[in-house]
Amino acid sequence: MIAIGSDHAGYELKQQLIAYFKEKGIPYQDFGTDGLASVDYPDYGIKVGEAVVSGNYAFGIVICGTGIGISISANKVKGVRAALIYDENTARLAKQHNNANVIALGGRTHPFELAVKLVETFRNETYEPRHQKRLDKLSIYEKEHCK
Repeated sequence: MIAIGSDHAGYELKQQLIAYFKEKGIPYQDFGTDGLASVDYPDYGIKVGEAVVSGNYAFGIVICGTGIGISISANKVKGVRAALIYDENTARLAKQHNNANVIALGGRTHPFELAVKLVETFRNETYEPRHQKRLDKLSIYEKEHCK
């Protein structure tokens, strides 16, 4: 199951992705927002991040205007490795090298067709364990320095 959330600037792209998920039978849970009224992106980045680290979701998708602010927000959640992806290569490498568990998109910077291509590239990629020592360094730092 995919956890997905956005602020107001990412709402339309989120709704398009949800329609795509429904059409393809891809399970998801929507963590908001529920409209175009202005909201704060940290609320939704954190909600999706917490959902992903709960272990109940394969990965998360967060969307704001550019994907930058909401990815920073999701990365504040201990255990989240959120990556802003903008082409197929970054989508692929986010999984292969970083084992990202949240991907960020921009509602104002990612057309729907590109967003679908990036989500599918990420979904179908696998992590390469040869990069684990780097992720272990991040985990050690998190344990020692983050509450």
